[in-house]
This record gives sequence, structure tokens and C-alpha cells, in this order.
Amino acid sequence: MRIRKLFKFENAHIVRNCSSDRCKRSIHGHSYQVELILEAQRLDHGQMVYDFGLLKSSIKDIIDSFDHAICFWNKDDPEYIEACKKFSARWISLPVSPSAEQFSRVIFFWADSILKQTQMQNGEADVSVYSVIAHETATGYAQCFSEDVTNEHMGKLELADFEFSDQIKAEWSDPEMYHKLIKGQPFINPKVKLQVTNA
Repeated sequence: MRIRKLFKFENAHIVRNCSSDRCKRSIHGHSYQVELILEAQRLDHGQMVYDFGLLKSSIKDIIDSFDHAICFWNKDDPEYIEACKKFSARWISLPVSPSAEQFSRVIFFWADSILKQTQMQNGEADVSVYSVIAHETATGYAQCFSEDVTNEHMGKLELADFEFSDQIKAEWSDPEMYHKLIKGQPFINPKVKLQVTNA
């Protein structure tokens, strides 16, 4: 079974090397809608794939990092990167170009990493990210599956290769969240006292 959670954010970027002259040479923005689709082969004690409320913590914080931020490819011109950091309090340095395709891969990668490090407390089993869809416009989106994340021809993704501005990290529920993710420290879901049993 699959469930879908929709996230929204406003983001600015330049997509270097793309065909469109406007996109590859000028800062521009989009109102993104991102669909995170989770799946599991069985339901938890609440008879859910994964409680939507649990997505309001680390996964929401990491996706919200994009909101009102400028994203840049860490291989871009150093002067441009320095200007982004100087004139914007919210910025993200990416190891890949900030296209819709890469946004879908990056969000899949982050959400999947968080889920794999999460200590489940309510009978959740084999909950995983099935897909991420990043809508860049009303008429266009990119969709990522697990094989796209591990496909190094699309760009290698390593947790340590991302960088977030101090302002973004300060707004996370846990400012050390990404450091903990890199270190492999667990994210612990709240315990649930069962009121009704399935027996």
C-alpha cells in the first residue's frame, strides 16, 4: 500500500548547462509542489502505512529547507556561490545542479536516509520511499524512483556533500539534525500506548 504527502516551497536557482537561455544564465524561481510517496507491505498498529504526523518532524524540516532559499551547484562559479552566500540568509549548496530532476532525487535521498535511521515505535514495518515527484510548474514535473537515486550517471549523492546556511539550520526543530544524519545517529519516533489490540 502507498500513501502520499504533499509539500510546498518557493525556491530560486540557476540551472547551468540547460538548453533554455533564460534558465541557464539568470536567477529565477518556482513554486514547487513535492509529492512524497511511501509504501509498506503491512500496516502499523494504527492500521496506517506511516502516520502523517510523523512526517512533520525531520522530513518536513529537511524539505522546508528549500523554502525561500537559493540553491546552487557546488561546481558553479566561485564568485556566484560567494554572492549567493553573501546576499541570501537561506541557501543550500548541492553536489548536483538544482533542476527539478535533481530536486526529486535529492528529496528522495534525504527522506530515505531519515527513514532508514528512524527507530519505529508503533509496529511500522518496511516503510520506504516509493517515489518523489517534484512539480516545478503546473504543467511539468520530474519523478524519481530508488534506481534513480543510486544511478551515478545522474550524479553521486553523499550526505556530506550538501551544505545548509546557518539560517536554515537554525529553523530546524533540531539544529543538529543533518549532523546526526551524517553520523548515522537514530531518529526516534514517539512511543505509542496501545488502546485496542488486534488479537
